[in-house]
Amino acid sequence: MDSFITEIGNKMKTAIIFGITGQDGSHLADLLLDKGYEVTGVRRRSSTDNTSKIEHILNEPRFKLVEGDITDPYSISNILKDNVQVDEIYNLAAQSHVGTSFKQPALTWDVTGKGCINILQTIVDLGMFGTRFYQASSSEMFGSSFTVGEHGEKYQDENTKFLPQSPYAIAKCAAHYAVRLFREAYDLHASCGILFNHEGPRRGDNFVTKKITNWIVNFKLWLDNNALNVDDLISDGDLIYSKSLLQNIPKLRLGNLDAYRDWGYAGDYVEAMWIMLQQETPDDYVICTGNTYSIRDFLDKAFHYINCPSWDNYVVVDPEFYRPAEVDYLRGSNSKALKKLGWKPKYDLDMLVSLMIDCGLNDKLSNHARYI
Repeated sequence: MDSFITEIGNKMKTAIIFGITGQDGSHLADLLLDKGYEVTGVRRRSSTDNTSKIEHILNEPRFKLVEGDITDPYSISNILKDNVQVDEIYNLAAQSHVGTSFKQPALTWDVTGKGCINILQTIVDLGMFGTRFYQASSSEMFGSSFTVGEHGEKYQDENTKFLPQSPYAIAKCAAHYAVRLFREAYDLHASCGILFNHEGPRRGDNFVTKKITNWIVNFKLWLDNNALNVDDLISDGDLIYSKSLLQNIPKLRLGNLDAYRDWGYAGDYVEAMWIMLQQETPDDYVICTGNTYSIRDFLDKAFHYINCPSWDNYVVVDPEFYRPAEVDYLRGSNSKALKKLGWKPKYDLDMLVSLMIDCGLNDKLSNHARYI
């Protein structure tokens, strides 16, 4: 796909990324800069620094960081009116934690649902009909709905109906339908990527995969720094003790271990976003690996990676982390993306788990060395 031209005549292609400071925004910025784009990243106003994931590009001459708030149409207008000739706009901004959306449904709606509509309306108001728009939709929109294949297999694709099971999913559905409406009503080149769970070292710490791999990293370092192995450990209540040393470590606390998810690597998925906007005709695509695993499976792979054969004594199931309405099974079909976009994921789950743990260990060790 690198054969796509990133310059039109002598004009360098340009892009705006809403949600630049998140996992996907940082990966997408890397991709676009590598392809020769000028990139403007929009971050929310914050009294604390939220640029850790894009720290490595802050001094890049072709990158500019601006403040903005997608819940405020005036803020969006101020950004876009100075960039009416921008080639591509990516909306990756969201309150994206499903559990949090039950506790903050109004905020989730304002950011995740209304925010997308605000951007679309501003594009129309400013007459930016040559700009291509990408909306980050979510597999959570499917909820408990799935399609049954001819051999009895369950999956979700572009034709599976939505049945959202959280305020987050409801907001994403609204944004998704708004893109379809604006595409048809105003002939916008606007596409949605229905992305299944995508993870990596830049994932937020409150997401279950990062929560697991962060704990694994701390557990392994605790073992290594004290010259312990798993045979030296005693499980007692919420703690893990060393038989030989008066030391302990808290157990990993998780919610529903039987939820199934289609997990991929975020670095793969942002490439699919970009390819969508290079197509002549806008459309919506499911982006996924086509495989599903339970959280138990993820735990198996993570613990085996550090040569720990079982996790039963190290994990506590805490009802506090259960959601009021669960989505039990997500497994996507990426056949349309493969056929029309030529996209397929490079990372499988084993590669993803090892990447997250290795990067976590490297970060911890480098930080430790820095402050010795």
